[in-house]
Amino acid sequence: MNPDIVKERRNATFDVETLTNILDGGPEKTSRRREIESLVLNDPDFKEQDPNFLSRSERYEQAVRKSAQMILKLREYGIADPEEIYCYKSTVRGTFHEALGLHYAMFLPTLYNQCTPEQSAKWLPLAESFQALGTYAQTELGHGTHLRGLETTATYDPATQEFVLNSPTVSSIKWWPGGLGKTSNHAIVLAQLYTQGNCHGLHAFITPIRDMDTHQPLPGIVVGDIGPKFGFNEVDNGFLKLENVRIPRENMLMKFAKVEPDGTYVKPPSAKLTYGTMVFIRSMIVGDSARCLAKACTISIRYSAVRHQSEIRPGDPEPQILDYQTQQHKLFPLLATAYAFTYVGQYMHDTYQRISGDINAGDFSELPELHALSAGLKAFTSWIANAGIEVCRMSCGGHGYSRSSGLPDIYVEFTPSCTYEGENTVMMLQTARYLVKSYRQAKAGKQLNGIVSYLSEARHGRVQPQPVAARPRVVDINDLASLVEAYKLRAANLVELAAKSIQQELQHRKSQEDAWNNSAIELVRSSDAHCHYVVVKLFTDKLGEISDTAVHSVMSTLALLYALHGITKNSGDFLQAGLLTVPQVLQISTRVKELLSQLRPNTVALVDAFDFHDMKLNSVLGRYDGNVYENMFEWARNSPLNTTEVHESFHKYLKPLRAKL
Repeated sequence: MNPDIVKERRNATFDVETLTNILDGGPEKTSRRREIESLVLNDPDFKEQDPNFLSRSERYEQAVRKSAQMILKLREYGIADPEEIYCYKSTVRGTFHEALGLHYAMFLPTLYNQCTPEQSAKWLPLAESFQALGTYAQTELGHGTHLRGLETTATYDPATQEFVLNSPTVSSIKWWPGGLGKTSNHAIVLAQLYTQGNCHGLHAFITPIRDMDTHQPLPGIVVGDIGPKFGFNEVDNGFLKLENVRIPRENMLMKFAKVEPDGTYVKPPSAKLTYGTMVFIRSMIVGDSARCLAKACTISIRYSAVRHQSEIRPGDPEPQILDYQTQQHKLFPLLATAYAFTYVGQYMHDTYQRISGDINAGDFSELPELHALSAGLKAFTSWIANAGIEVCRMSCGGHGYSRSSGLPDIYVEFTPSCTYEGENTVMMLQTARYLVKSYRQAKAGKQLNGIVSYLSEARHGRVQPQPVAARPRVVDINDLASLVEAYKLRAANLVELAAKSIQQELQHRKSQEDAWNNSAIELVRSSDAHCHYVVVKLFTDKLGEISDTAVHSVMSTLALLYALHGITKNSGDFLQAGLLTVPQVLQISTRVKELLSQLRPNTVALVDAFDFHDMKLNSVLGRYDGNVYENMFEWARNSPLNTTEVHESFHKYLKPLRAKL
C-alpha cells in the first residue's frame, strides 16, 4: 500500500463499509453484489488483453466472446434476477460496452412491455434463449430525436395480412442501433404505420433481418456496420435499409395499439406508450451518469492523494495535490454530485418500476410526468457527468491523458449519452413543455400533484406575477431545508419567466411555433432549474434515511456543498428571483471553501465507499493500493510496439533515408 493512501484512510471520520451498505440498499445486498462480482473477477475465462492494445475487429470479437460466455455462465450459476444479471454483466464489461447490450437493454424490455399475451408466448422464448438476437432500430440517417420526422414506412396489406416495410429515402436508412451491424438477427423497427390510406404515426414492428441459422441477411435487407466512432469500439452500430420487406400482421407489437385483419386501426390509450423503452433507457442513463462520474472521481481523488507536485512554501516537501484548494474546488463538488446523482438514479429506478406497474394495471395517469422527468434528468445528469469526467481527467495532469488512467475510456464511452435516446437540448425542451403546461393549469386554478406541485404556489402569491419577485426572502445558507426551498422558488420563477416569454411572443402576433422557438433559451433554463431542484431535494430527503451519525454528518456536508456550489454557478437566477442578496452570495463562496476543508480528510474514504474493484475501474491511476508509478511502467511495457526492440518500419523506411557518405 502507498503510505499516502493508507494515511488518507486512517483519517476518515466514518466507517466506509456502512456507507457502502447504504449505497447498495443494505449489507445483504452488498454481500450479494460482491459475491456476483467475485464470480467474474475469479473466472479465468474473463482474463483478457487490455482492449486498448487491440484492433477494432479484435475488440468486437472479444466483446462477442465475452457476451456469449456471460450467457453461459449466467445459466450455469442460475442468476435470473434482472438486477443481479445487470451486476454480473457490468462487472464483465467494466468500462466498455458489450456486443449484446441492446438485446438486454431495449429488445427484451420492449417485448416484455409491448407484446400481447400471444406475442409473448411466441417471441419471449426465442429472445430469452438467444435464438432471436435483437436490437432496437429507431434513429435514421436524417432523423434522431425528432421522432415524428422518421421516414421508414410500414404499410398494411389486408390481402395478405402483412406489413410492407420500406426505407423510401436515403435519409430514412436506420442508422446507429447497437448490435445491428453484425450481431442481431432481429430488430424492433420503429416505422410510420399506414393502413386504409391513413398514417397513424410511429409504431413498433418485430422485423427479422438475418437468417436464424446461416446469419445471412434476408431478402430486401441491406445491413452493415457504420464504421469507427469516437468510442464504442466493441459495438457494431449499424445501418438498415428496408426494400419491400414483408412481415406478418402479428409482428406489430399490439399490446396497446392494434391493426385488425381488415386494416382497421385501434388507437392506444396514450401515444407516449410507444416510447416506453426510451423512457426506460433514459431512466437508466441517470444511474449510469452517477456511476461514470463516481468512477472518474475515484480515479482522480486517489491519484491526487498519492501525487506530489510543486510546493506551497519554498523549501517544504512537495505536498499531495489533494491539499491544493484549487484541486479540491475541482473535485469535491463533483464528488458531491456523484453522490447526489446516485440517489437520484435510485429514485428514478424505483419510480419507473412503480409507474410501469401502474401502466400494466391500466393506470396511465403518471405517464406524462415520468416522460418529462426522465427526459429532463437524463439531460441534466449526463451533461454534468460528461463535463465532470473531463474535469477529473484534466485534474490528473499529463497522466490523465494516458489510456492507462482509465479516464479517456470512461469519457468516450459515456459521452454519447448526451445525444442518444434524445439529444439533451431537445430533452430539456420536452420537460419544459410539461412544466409550462403544468404552470398554466396551476394559474387556471388546478391543484397540481407530483414533483411539479410546487408550481401551484404561483397562484397563492409565493411566486409573484412580476418577472422579479418583489418580496425579499431570507435563506439560511447553512440549512438544507431552506436551500431546497430556494431551489424550488428559483425553478418556479424561471418556469414563470419562460411561460411569460411565450405569452409576450404571442402578443406580438407570433405563431405558437415561433413563440416557442423564440423562448427556447428561457425554456431550457427553466427545465435545468427544475431538474436542479429535484436533485437537491432528493439528496436532502435521502439524509432522513441515514441513521448512522458519522455517515449522516459527512453526507450532510456533501449535500450542503452540492447545494451551495450550485448557487455559486447560478447566482444570477437566485439574485433575480430575490431569493438571495449580494452579501449572501459572497458568504456562500466563503462557506464553500470551509466545506472543502471539512471534506478533505474524508474524500478518499468517500470514493472507497463506491466499492469499485480495481478490475472494474480499469485504471492504473485509481488503483486501491495507490501504487501508481510501478504499474504505469508495467502497463507501458505491455504495449504491442514493445514486442520488438526494433520496429520493422526502421528497416523499411527510416534506414533508407540515410544519405551515403
